[in-house]
Amino acid sequence: MKRLIEKGLMFGNLIRVDSPALIERYNRALKQLSGKTTALTEFHIDISGYSPEVGDELGDHLYLNPNGCNRQFILLSTEQKSAPLLAAKFSMSRSILREFIEANEAQLFSLTARDAVAGELEDTVYELSTPARLFDIQRMVVVADTTGNHVAEAEKLAGLIEQFRTRPDAWYDDVLIAQMIDLAKKTGDVTRNPVTLRSTAFETPDFWTAHFGGVYVFRSVAHPAAICMGDRSALGALPIAHVFGAAQRNEIAKFLELNGLVEPIVQAQGAQAGAILRQKMDFILVEAAAALGLDAGAGSRRELRAVAQRLGADLPPEFQALAALLRWVEAGGPWPRIDSQHPAYFYTLRAAQGPLRDLVNMLLAELSPLDVRQMFICHKELFYRLYTTWPEAKKAYVADFLEKEYQIDKAGARAALFGDEPSMNEAEGPWGAPRPAPRPAPRDPVDLVGPWGAVRKERR
Repeated sequence: MKRLIEKGLMFGNLIRVDSPALIERYNRALKQLSGKTTALTEFHIDISGYSPEVGDELGDHLYLNPNGCNRQFILLSTEQKSAPLLAAKFSMSRSILREFIEANEAQLFSLTARDAVAGELEDTVYELSTPARLFDIQRMVVVADTTGNHVAEAEKLAGLIEQFRTRPDAWYDDVLIAQMIDLAKKTGDVTRNPVTLRSTAFETPDFWTAHFGGVYVFRSVAHPAAICMGDRSALGALPIAHVFGAAQRNEIAKFLELNGLVEPIVQAQGAQAGAILRQKMDFILVEAAAALGLDAGAGSRRELRAVAQRLGADLPPEFQALAALLRWVEAGGPWPRIDSQHPAYFYTLRAAQGPLRDLVNMLLAELSPLDVRQMFICHKELFYRLYTTWPEAKKAYVADFLEKEYQIDKAGARAALFGDEPSMNEAEGPWGAPRPAPRPAPRDPVDLVGPWGAVRKERR
């Protein structure tokens, strides 16, 4: 992992904590949440305040995430909103924390100027002893306050002020007045600068969890299902209509298609299909060369073409299928049939635009593990786990590629691969405005004779 850390591909964008004042605030919050403190004089924290250095010191990397649910957090600065979430157990945790910080940025900036804000992503599930408990997770509520209880005391002061304004005899209530004065010394003038936190409740119908070998839960779609990447039989009965294992490729493909969650890369608006296919083919060749001990040099396209020539008929089926698809895109070759049983099928798809885009791309990354760029972008937990199992040559190639090709323009690379990011303007639809009118079904060769069109016809 040292190579990834040096290249900024692991533990990147963390917030450095090295001032005595911030460390003292962090320890107060940490003591309040876990009963522990750190003796470190310098460390780094993620969006939730988790620090890998503190985790090493305490011998507990779940010190802010007991039982792997109800993630706790410590905010020292609103700058944490741009940091990653390390050791994530649920896919929605980072987006909830970021949205909470952005919705309350002014208040949190004021609060963290004098104290740490500590809190929890709270639901009614406190342990996950059985897989069925995952389906009790319906809603997350962000509960937060400073270690000095400024938010709670400000709410109390606001209530006392309301009493003072509405009670006819309040001017003569010395106890009420004394309470207001005492609280105002701590909170300031809450009538002019109210200390309230909003956007604290989040519905969570769809998510990924690292528990039970990795489970994707889709409940907001027309045809709900859970997809298990571990041992399907170990899950037992679940309160959802369909449960698929990773090996049930036909069923997963049908689920994605019926719910309109994916689109072929060669049909995706704005996608540079040829460039995307070529890069996927390069990744597949690197894996094949490393597995067979072939020298791919620095992994340039010329050197990888030489590897492909040496492999000849032994080229992986994923490579051959994508090469045939590339010939159709760029040279007018015959359209290849790639059905859901083919190992290349999920490499040819990307998530359709919509609120589930990131979750679906995460699932596709797990179903097409040779595409290391998509895995790194969409499913870092899986990337880091698999990275440790790769041959040294593949580790070096992937780290160099991500540093030189992806790190330079992250936003551009993501837009080219997955489309534009969703709009954050409330006046617009969630994916940009104005939301386009439904388009008639396209009638190009892909729909008429291509594998996706063929699959749809067979299912009709």
